[in-house]
Amino acid sequence: MTDYYEVLGVSKSATVEEIKKAYRKKALQFHPDRNPGNPEAEKQFKEISEAYEVLSDDKKRQMYDRYGAEALSGMGTASHAYTGHGFASMEEALRTFMGAFGGDSIFESMFGGFGVEEGLRQPQGISKRANLSISFEEAIRGVDKELAITSYTTCSDCHGKGTQSAQGIKRCSRCRGSGQIFEQRGFFSMSMTCPECHGEGQLITDPCRACDGAGRVKSKRHVNVHVPPGVDSGMRLRLAGYGDVGSGGGPAGDLYVFITVAPHDVFRRDGSDIVLDLPVTLSEAALGCKKDIPSFTDGGVRLSIPEGTQSGKIFRVRGEGFPDVHGGGKGDMLIRVAVETPQDLTAKQRSLLEEFQKLESPANFPKRKSFLDTLKGLFS
Repeated sequence: MTDYYEVLGVSKSATVEEIKKAYRKKALQFHPDRNPGNPEAEKQFKEISEAYEVLSDDKKRQMYDRYGAEALSGMGTASHAYTGHGFASMEEALRTFMGAFGGDSIFESMFGGFGVEEGLRQPQGISKRANLSISFEEAIRGVDKELAITSYTTCSDCHGKGTQSAQGIKRCSRCRGSGQIFEQRGFFSMSMTCPECHGEGQLITDPCRACDGAGRVKSKRHVNVHVPPGVDSGMRLRLAGYGDVGSGGGPAGDLYVFITVAPHDVFRRDGSDIVLDLPVTLSEAALGCKKDIPSFTDGGVRLSIPEGTQSGKIFRVRGEGFPDVHGGGKGDMLIRVAVETPQDLTAKQRSLLEEFQKLESPANFPKRKSFLDTLKGLFS
């Protein structure tokens, strides 16, 4: 005769919590989902489920301790057909497994929970997607935009009930209002959507004329979208409840707005920084100058370029970049100097440059001298 305590690996004085802990460990080890096509694992799973079914119940445990398993014959509950010689089916063993895990088991998540008794939930509606293009300036400052969308909304005539009258709804007789039926496949009992009521749990006998019993109608509406400062291309905004309303009065899905930021003619973005390539003349770079740079904040930026500034030099202006979309600080403006070589010289300009060239000395171009010395050293 099988010893239930030995099956679970616990002592006869084990507490209910110790029994439950031991069962959970063994049940996961021998679960049919982890051992497909293994009859020995199936047998072990049934045995440990049978042992747990008895030892976790005070009344059954007392009867078992006093008289043995034979005394338990016929003591099954309405949901557990225990016979005293094992479970009537794998479904019953799996129900015990689900109960021990509070209904939150790997099997329940895969097969719909074997119709765990709870209120039938109407399915949520489908979420929608919309694309929104904004300008570079709008991405920095933030903007409110209005979108026109088409989605399913609650029928105003029947208020989502789908029927003309309260008497126009009846309980589905096939699934008894659960929205699910069970189908036995080998030792699995699989939960399936009821084909009669399509998972609604009820049938409409007097459908609403406006929505034809669906409880929802397709309509166009305008939605205000607040785009916060600092957004970038590829980001999305979620507007809860602006998707399709679910059938049968189910909650609405969401609206996801995907952002595209148009490029700017002059500025470009690098993370939270704004980058500007600033062309300056040869004389401005050599003699130094001041430049007024437009910015996206009031007042603009006045930049002092010192004499002898080289092409590629970057000046950083703090706090003139993109704000953090999550509410942090702001990025910077990076101004990169691009020295422009003069073209189409007049005779006088050429003459002056030739005269200047004669007056050049190595001290005027320290980087060039250092570079030529390094180059010579590499090939000497």
